[in-house]
Amino acid sequence: MTDTAAAQGRHLPADLPEQIQHYIDGSFVDSVDGDTFEVLDPVSNETYLRAAAGKKADVDAAVAAARRAFTDGPWPRMLPRERSRVLHKIADIVESRDTRLAELESFDSGLPITQALGQARRAAENFRFFADLIVAQADDTYKVPGRQVNYVNRKPIGVAGLITPWNTPFMLESWKLGPALATGNTVVLKPAEFTPLSASLWAGIFEEAGLPPGVFNLVNGLGEDAGDALVKHPDVPLISFTGESSTGELIFGNAAPYLKGLSMELGGKSPAVVFADADLDAAIDATIFGVFSLNGERCTAGSRILVQREVYDEFVERYAAQAERVVVGYPHEERTEVGALVHPEHYDKVMSYIELGKTEGRLVAGGGRPDGFDTGNFVAPTVFADVPPDARIFQEEIFGPVVAITPFDTEEEALELANGVRYGLAAYIWTNDLKRAHNVAQAVEAGMVWLNSNNVRDLRTPFGGVKASGLGHEGGYRSIDFYTDQQAVHITLGAVHNPTFGKGDR
Repeated sequence: MTDTAAAQGRHLPADLPEQIQHYIDGSFVDSVDGDTFEVLDPVSNETYLRAAAGKKADVDAAVAAARRAFTDGPWPRMLPRERSRVLHKIADIVESRDTRLAELESFDSGLPITQALGQARRAAENFRFFADLIVAQADDTYKVPGRQVNYVNRKPIGVAGLITPWNTPFMLESWKLGPALATGNTVVLKPAEFTPLSASLWAGIFEEAGLPPGVFNLVNGLGEDAGDALVKHPDVPLISFTGESSTGELIFGNAAPYLKGLSMELGGKSPAVVFADADLDAAIDATIFGVFSLNGERCTAGSRILVQREVYDEFVERYAAQAERVVVGYPHEERTEVGALVHPEHYDKVMSYIELGKTEGRLVAGGGRPDGFDTGNFVAPTVFADVPPDARIFQEEIFGPVVAITPFDTEEEALELANGVRYGLAAYIWTNDLKRAHNVAQAVEAGMVWLNSNNVRDLRTPFGGVKASGLGHEGGYRSIDFYTDQQAVHITLGAVHNPTFGKGDR
């Protein structure tokens, strides 16, 4: 592709900022030391702005503001209905600006515009969901008639540190901000350094909705600087993190001396198990979407497909042919199904796995750059067949449009393959045998299982994984549990039933 063609493919949204600052105590501010870092767009890999590079001093200022807002401000003391009104306003504003949000998200992350639009709408729904939930929730009460009443108070905990990833960043920020704010906490958000653009919009949205100053604070920066300082800060009792398992391990260790509450949604290498009796048309469509949507940069991607031997050859042939027809294109074009990976560092990682895969499996689709895209972080949807279970592309999270297909003969072998990795986030089971579907779902080591279904989730259900895929669950009341302390209050109604000490003869 010529430089002119590349320039034509780079769609610049109107009114792009030239810099992004922190947002602390209701004001936009530079870093204390004035440091910044470059932010690239994934189509050209050119710098389009510089963002303030937060360090310990910036995190200290943000936490101090959040702490003041928690101890002295009105937010934790407002009635649930009052906080709910603010959250609904936030949802209304996000919804009204979904086109602009999607345009910025697509430009910054490389996500196809149609998929970015869905994420913006989901962000609004997250706020609306928790706005309703805090008004409708009922806390536990236990009675022993005539003797005792026991009830539970839910209280906000304090300053929540939220560390978010670069894949679908705006939506995943809303997934943490919604319940943290709904329950009366104050927050410090540290967005991913690759994709700070959409996060910078939260401040204006919150101000317009009437969120008090200091309740929301944002510090940009590198994980090893700003993220590390947030995790280690003694006045931040909660850390919610979404990202790589290796980073989660560091956070776990760094938070341990402070006994912080942790919620960590980590990596995945999720299996899609296709039995011979499955509806192959539906299974192929779902597993194509499951690994190639969101550019393959999704934690729940079904990146290992296990197919029963009787239909294996047919499945591989049809799957590879359909993968070749997936439309790779510029993120802003509506026909695009796979856009550009987020950053050249990640592009290099994914391409290194593709080269490795050529030595570990049989390449049946993709395998490099798509035709006509000589610049930018574009990867053709790539399919490897006959992948052995000890292969690195079978075992390790690639986080791109790359899938490994492996045959199996029996249900027992399918489970052994499905469970034979360190991860356990999601699993997808395709079969028309009702007993098998439920038995395999019970036996598979995954926090979430979909039976004859794509990744469609009710917001009331728990989201989280097992093994190296996470610690704790969020979603519905699980999020309320994480962001609140539950205080049990016990009341005696009748005679006080105390053992009597110290009244006997000596």
